[in-house]
Amino acid sequence: MMAQPVPHQTADKKRVKVYELRNNDWFDRGTGFCTACFVTIQEDQTKEPRVVVQSEDQPDRLLLETKIVKEDGFQKQQGIVCHLTSATDTLIVWTDNGVDMALSFQEADGCQAIWKFIDQVQQQFQAAMGGPDDGLSDDLAMDMPAPPIQLPPAELGTLIDIENTLRNLSQSPAGRDALAKAIMSEDYIAKLIPLVEMAEDLESLGDLHHLCNIMKTVVLLNDTGLIEHAVSDECVLGVVGAMEYDPDFPTHKANHRQWLNNQGRYKEVVRIQDDQVRRKIHQTYRLQYLKDVVLARILDDPTFSVLNSLIFFNQVEIVQHLHMTPGFMTDLFAVFGDPNEQPLRKKEAVIFIQQMCAISKNLQPPARQRLYGNFLQQGLIPVINYGLRHPDVSVRVGATDILGSILEFDPSMIRKTIYEQIQRKAAPLTDTLIDLLLVEVDLGIKSQLTESLKVLLDPNVGGAPPPENREGYAGKERFIVSSDPQQEAFITHFYEHSVAKLFKPLLDLEKRPNMKFNALEDGIFGYLNEILCFYIRHHTVRSKHFVFENNIAQRFGQLLACKQKHLQLVAIRFFRHLILLRDQFFTKHMADRRVFGPVLDTLLRTLPRDNLLSSACLDFFTSINYEGDRELARHLMENYREKIVALSHIDYFRGMVMRWDQSQGYTISEVDEEEEHQQQQQQMGRGPGNAGRGAMMEHLAVDPAQEEYWNTSDDDEENNQPGGTELRVGNGGGKPLVEYTSDEEEEGGEEEDGDGSGDKVMTPVDAATPEGEASKENQKPPPPPGTPPTGGGPPPERLSEKRRREEDEDDALDKLMQHKRRNSSSAGSNSSLSGGLLRKKGSFTSGKGGRSSSGSREGSPNGAGGGGGGGGQQKKIAISIAPVLKSAVVRSNPDGQQEEGGGK
Repeated sequence: MMAQPVPHQTADKKRVKVYELRNNDWFDRGTGFCTACFVTIQEDQTKEPRVVVQSEDQPDRLLLETKIVKEDGFQKQQGIVCHLTSATDTLIVWTDNGVDMALSFQEADGCQAIWKFIDQVQQQFQAAMGGPDDGLSDDLAMDMPAPPIQLPPAELGTLIDIENTLRNLSQSPAGRDALAKAIMSEDYIAKLIPLVEMAEDLESLGDLHHLCNIMKTVVLLNDTGLIEHAVSDECVLGVVGAMEYDPDFPTHKANHRQWLNNQGRYKEVVRIQDDQVRRKIHQTYRLQYLKDVVLARILDDPTFSVLNSLIFFNQVEIVQHLHMTPGFMTDLFAVFGDPNEQPLRKKEAVIFIQQMCAISKNLQPPARQRLYGNFLQQGLIPVINYGLRHPDVSVRVGATDILGSILEFDPSMIRKTIYEQIQRKAAPLTDTLIDLLLVEVDLGIKSQLTESLKVLLDPNVGGAPPPENREGYAGKERFIVSSDPQQEAFITHFYEHSVAKLFKPLLDLEKRPNMKFNALEDGIFGYLNEILCFYIRHHTVRSKHFVFENNIAQRFGQLLACKQKHLQLVAIRFFRHLILLRDQFFTKHMADRRVFGPVLDTLLRTLPRDNLLSSACLDFFTSINYEGDRELARHLMENYREKIVALSHIDYFRGMVMRWDQSQGYTISEVDEEEEHQQQQQQMGRGPGNAGRGAMMEHLAVDPAQEEYWNTSDDDEENNQPGGTELRVGNGGGKPLVEYTSDEEEEGGEEEDGDGSGDKVMTPVDAATPEGEASKENQKPPPPPGTPPTGGGPPPERLSEKRRREEDEDDALDKLMQHKRRNSSSAGSNSSLSGGLLRKKGSFTSGKGGRSSSGSREGSPNGAGGGGGGGGQQKKIAISIAPVLKSAVVRSNPDGQQEEGGGK
């Protein structure tokens, strides 16, 4: 049925494209202006919610007119449909008589306005509480508020209907909002509360279970105003009374009303004049009880967040009011200054301050600092002293909580107050903490006192976290020196007057005849160990002096004789901490006090059983750096070798013994240092003038005359061919390194000289002949200088043969040098460990009628002495012998004969 013609365009119309899904493709039906309103039907004058789109080109033509019904399933989607160019949040899709339709809006605001109208209409359909025209207006069609909801009357006979209605309405956000407004407007909770008493009088357990479910649904609506009304003085007992009968536990009944109705739990140390603040305090307490007890099992995240928010804002308002109220703080702390005041009121005052400190953790840092500063100005330290010495454990817990809250926020505030106490010659707060720590039996209080003593004595006043103690941590960076003179004075006073009192149970072990402790005595050593390790890590000089003067290591060593395993673990933990510091002072102190023996005894005694104590002992020894600390390794092996050998079935101790035996008391690092020292000495001694020592030469050292000779041209060498030279090894004697035959012998054309001996490139030189005398095989004296070669000598070789030989010898020399460099690193370490290789130096000396050692350098200079051609100065060149050629090193027999080094 067609409606009346749509009027002309108005301001509330939204520009839109209409799409229809045909054959899996979106068909564009045109662009127009969309409105959502109620249209009056002519027959029965009823109104129906409809979405109408008027054509943009033809205003009298309707592109779309669809009725909003529950079955259509309108949805607002995000994304792009087919070839639409619309942005996100601009699509509304639905199904109209089996055909998928879509509206693509030009603007997101237009889409939101149309969707708001559609959503409200569908919510009414879901509520099913009347016709579509109930409470609706044509003028405010798209901005109309949610229609009011009519709840069933609050009676015992309608409890089932009430429960179903509340459950249905709470399924959607709009339904929850409408339901919360209806409950508040009708004061529905006050109408349900009398039904609880009536059902109890009738003993109708079913009605009580329905009431419990109804109250749970009301609270879980997550409405702030509704929850505040539920915990008000008028309604709280009835609400929690209904929730005492949980249908999940039909045979049990809670006692919430009895707990909340006990007014004795609320105590005012100082009268609070503002009634509004008192109501806030009661409301906060009930909210906490509702969150932690009543709804603890069924609480969801939204309700939990709402309850926490209410509690937080109430607490901030309460603390701010009490802090800013004139005279309130003065009256509060005046309770502790009156000697005639009752102890019960002082106890309640301490607990009240504890609760204020706990609530203040939710404040902003500036407000929290002002509150703590006001506390300290009013005299908080005497209050803490009073609480710490109180016989009631709850008061002691309250005092430690107060101290911990301030130390957690700003430790300097307490340190400054303690420094003022020291200046006044009064007993500082640390003495009270120490006295309580030594006698306290509550483990929680002991832990808090331990942390307080560590924070107060921390020299790192800047607030940066101290470096953690870990294996391999650098010792120089471990200690932090405070830049605050007050903190330094405080620490100095502590070590002069209080440290002995703190560690008195540990120092008294020296005079103790046996190591038997009762349950109250043995619990303190673990806390003292934790505190002392902290002080050692942060108080450099003072802690070392205290440990050394009082023989602390030996005192902890006495605990290893106890039967209690946890006390033995305390000692092991302390020793391990000292080892991990990597400080020679503490290592030497432990060695001097011989504490390693008792630890080894403990390990031997407990090792057959794989337990925590044996594992701790093994971990202690594995944390020792034997390679880096040679003195400690020597101390262990020289004094406790038998015990370590007895533990050699463990891989770690077996490796320790093997390393010690192989190095003969020297660790690898010592050997490396000796090698490095020898190499440095060798590098310092290198040079031409140091060749006589037999040191390893890494470069060829040639004198200027020799260099000038090698630089001469080949033409000069062809015209001037002196006798050959021979390579000598050692100091003027020794067998040649390698014996070569002449090229003429290889080619079959060699010629004998005058005495029948052929021309040899390297002629052996007798080790006993000084300065290159002729060997025993060739006793003929060398010719005088300038004497031409005899006829028996080899003829001049051709230039082509000479160049070929030069290339071959250069290749051989390059291979020799490369092999030397490749083995230089390993050769250096092998020479230092084995006592050093026999190092020789060679020289080129001229012989009679001889050819140069290279075979290509004719006319080499004559050697000095008798080795050359007649008295000319001998030219020497030092060469480097690689370690891999040690098989060719020439050694001299005692009788002066030559023999080649073995090991070909």
